[in-house]
Amino acid sequence: MTIRTNTANALDDRPIPVQAKLAAAWTSFMFLYVYVDVLNFYKPGVVDDILAGVVFEFDVSPTLLTVFLVTVSIPALMVMLSVTLPARVNRATNLVVASLLIPYSMFNAVGESWEWAFFYALSIGLELLILAFILRSAWTWPRTSATPSGSATTDLREGLRQ
Repeated sequence: MTIRTNTANALDDRPIPVQAKLAAAWTSFMFLYVYVDVLNFYKPGVVDDILAGVVFEFDVSPTLLTVFLVTVSIPALMVMLSVTLPARVNRATNLVVASLLIPYSMFNAVGESWEWAFFYALSIGLELLILAFILRSAWTWPRTSATPSGSATTDLREGLRQ
């Protein structure tokens, strides 16, 4: 009995560069982060409070809006930085920023009622899963071998083998 495999229909499953994985994860985090804020507007009283000049317990001010802009900008900047920074700096930056965003993400549930616990548990849980993926991807970034490659060193290695 012969087993035949049809390689013409096999899917191509090439490794994805770490930078692309990180950029995709930061993009997912950013969309989730923003949509959770948008969905929060559907909670009764939230829009009324905003129109009255209050967000959470804080008065709406240029300083508050600047802080919000900075916090929302971090994942957006990490998308770009994940594909443009050199590997060593990229790895460190992703490890530091993702680590700092973990407690910040968890802080979003502080002061919320139990009525909304599932919404916040799910949204924060998803954010934490994405941040864990970022940490794992950055932590396990593949290393290159210390042996240089190329035509200049090939001749040297051939001489050593003989």
